[in-house]
Amino acid sequence: MSEFWLISAPGDKANLIAWDRMNTVTAKANLSCNSKFIIPDLKVGTLDALVGLSDELGKLDSFAESVIKKIAQYIGEVMEDSKDKVQENLLANGVDMISYLMRFEWDMAKYPIKQPLKNISEALAKQITQIETDMKNRAAVYNNIKGNLQNLERKTVGNLLTRTLTDIVNKEDFVLNSEYLITLLVVVPKSSYVQWQKTYESLSDMVVPRSTKMITEDAEGGLFTVTLFRKVIDDFKAKARENKFMVREFYYDEKELKCEKEEMRKLASDKKQQYGPLLRWLKVNFSESFVAWIHIKALRVFSESVLRYGLPVNFQAMLIQPNKKSTKRLRDVLNAVFKHLDEVAAASIMDTSMDIPGLQLGNQDYYPYVYFKIDLSILECS
Repeated sequence: MSEFWLISAPGDKANLIAWDRMNTVTAKANLSCNSKFIIPDLKVGTLDALVGLSDELGKLDSFAESVIKKIAQYIGEVMEDSKDKVQENLLANGVDMISYLMRFEWDMAKYPIKQPLKNISEALAKQITQIETDMKNRAAVYNNIKGNLQNLERKTVGNLLTRTLTDIVNKEDFVLNSEYLITLLVVVPKSSYVQWQKTYESLSDMVVPRSTKMITEDAEGGLFTVTLFRKVIDDFKAKARENKFMVREFYYDEKELKCEKEEMRKLASDKKQQYGPLLRWLKVNFSESFVAWIHIKALRVFSESVLRYGLPVNFQAMLIQPNKKSTKRLRDVLNAVFKHLDEVAAASIMDTSMDIPGLQLGNQDYYPYVYFKIDLSILECS
């Protein structure tokens, strides 16, 4: 993934010469990959309205970024078993994000340019808000199913003292429907198998002789049955505990076990049925929100360029993909090429005593040219 700089400067002859110079220098020194970023002739409206809109667009930009980041992360969560394929599912209009950016075209059908900028901004805000709301609702349904299934699945792992016995015990292992007798399940450490066989009949009165058998075992011990009279349950449990034999609180209930198995099957089926439609929705709406986000960036460049360079509208926007190792050098080149746009700001920017190039205005760096960052690394799923 990568970071892009979306910049603009006036489109007069002097600045077109500056663009050419900048392109030549950056190409020769391998500082960046540059391409024109075409923004159509939008309706300016009043400058007062543009000032207010500029602030709103800044907030909308941050909101849209947060929504596409959430969608990308959630696609990673949903594709839990194939996270290595997440990135190839993050497309914009059917192509990868970098290709979409490098070949950006304003969507005239979705965002008609004859309407006021504020209307376009409001349409974008409404679209992003609706996508976020829908995602929350869909995620809540899927996460509920997934969480309930995980809770049941967790019960099938662990040692014999804690795990569910639904898939282990059978009806034949128990004395059922007896007024006097009951079958208990006892977890016996592996080192105590011999002791169990020698002593279980004498742990209490009224234990049925030769009534024990091992149903299953794990790395730590075995699960044994033992049948005794109901009236001595408490005494047997106490004596068993003294000998480090742990009686499981389990009584065979065929209906309950059947319900638990059916619940797990149903949840697994529900999750599978939800998975495909949810993933398709996420992919479609990742694309929709990413496209909307880049249109918001274009609106910001347009409004900021008009406010900075004045009327009539005449500016050139460019998308710059910096070479990761050359960002400081690239910034110096841009500042040198366009310092004439704002001599005071440029002097401050070029001041080597500053830790960070650019003047901080709120959270936005200031340069003599219009500048906005598009950081695609935020969409990488770890």
